[in-house]
Amino acid sequence: MAVNLPLPIPENLTAVAGIELGHAEAGIRKANRKDVLVMKLAPTATVAGVFTQNRFCAAPVQVCKEHLGKLQASAPIRALVINTGNANAGTGETGLSDAKATCSALAGLLGCDASQILPFSTGVILEPLPIEKLKAGLPQAIANLKSDNWHNAALSIMTTDTQPKAASRQVSINGQTITLTGISKGAGMIKPNMATMLGFMAMDAKVAQPVLDHLTKEVANRSFNCITIDGDTSTNDSFIVIATGASTVEVNAIDTPEYQALAAAVLGLSQELAQMIVRDGEGATKFITVTVEEGKNVEECRKIAYSIAHSPLVKTAFFASDPNLGRILAAIGYAGVDDLDVTTLNLYLDDVWVAKNGGRNPDYQEADGQRVMKQSEITVRVKLGRGKADATIWTCDLSHEYVTINADYRS
Repeated sequence: MAVNLPLPIPENLTAVAGIELGHAEAGIRKANRKDVLVMKLAPTATVAGVFTQNRFCAAPVQVCKEHLGKLQASAPIRALVINTGNANAGTGETGLSDAKATCSALAGLLGCDASQILPFSTGVILEPLPIEKLKAGLPQAIANLKSDNWHNAALSIMTTDTQPKAASRQVSINGQTITLTGISKGAGMIKPNMATMLGFMAMDAKVAQPVLDHLTKEVANRSFNCITIDGDTSTNDSFIVIATGASTVEVNAIDTPEYQALAAAVLGLSQELAQMIVRDGEGATKFITVTVEEGKNVEECRKIAYSIAHSPLVKTAFFASDPNLGRILAAIGYAGVDDLDVTTLNLYLDDVWVAKNGGRNPDYQEADGQRVMKQSEITVRVKLGRGKADATIWTCDLSHEYVTINADYRS
């Protein structure tokens, strides 16, 4: 029940020089399903990542952090391996051992060190990873390696997603064309500070490691950390940016025109992939943009936006197309901005001015609110009247189907 989310067409996904992708059907959880993905990187590639803030982070997240923390120019990351169907989370020392064994198995096949492999898992939590099935699928994935395999890659990382999520774009820097392609997955257990989402983006620019680290964090905070479906922060979420170095374009500093152009392209693609996750939210029928403006600082704007976006009462009202918009005011009021002066607050639903100076707008007609609530895409706009800061969050409604999916997820 994706909201205005077209199925990505393979021809629309552009190969990125310096990366090859191969998939396998290893039977991790279900037979006859693409569930293992290998991304092989050129030796010139730099890699950066951000991960879940959940203290119960999964074993592969722990191993990724360890391997990225040990990065050396003489031993760059050479491959990523992703499995779906099992999260390898809540699995203790055995899970850590399995994640490391996955790295060792792939490293042996590619002729590199295990520390040059990054592992990722997504799926059911608190179940042992079927490590032998995963290792047995690696040769098949390697045999399938090719540069134009992004569509199959997107299919290979899905769990409850109804559609693969992938996109490409190009940007001109110093007269040279830089290609970017990315995939993401996620449909439930989505909340800022990363979520049960995986995001992988590759570009053919040469980007210095410190610059790529900065760019990845900056972009994540304005894209994947601005989405929420159900307020649950997952154990496995990861966002990885790869600069393959296959292009002659080099970005070695943050305060350069080259960085600004590249950052804008990476941000645009990241926001597109992040919004695809919300549009494919479990049971979603509405895509909702929540913008809070005129705040004292970004933090309070985000607090209020998240409060609206997480509220079950607000989300169910959107599902029912019920203009019970007092629920939005209530969510603003309990967001935790203690000195908020509600008498300066104005609330809009798309083009409809609902609340004026903290009370119902005398000109507001419920029929106008009803008209907007019936749309599949809606913008909630809050003007606080206390500063110049703003923040935007993307979310969806909460439907009967969300309950059904999550009541029967493991079957």
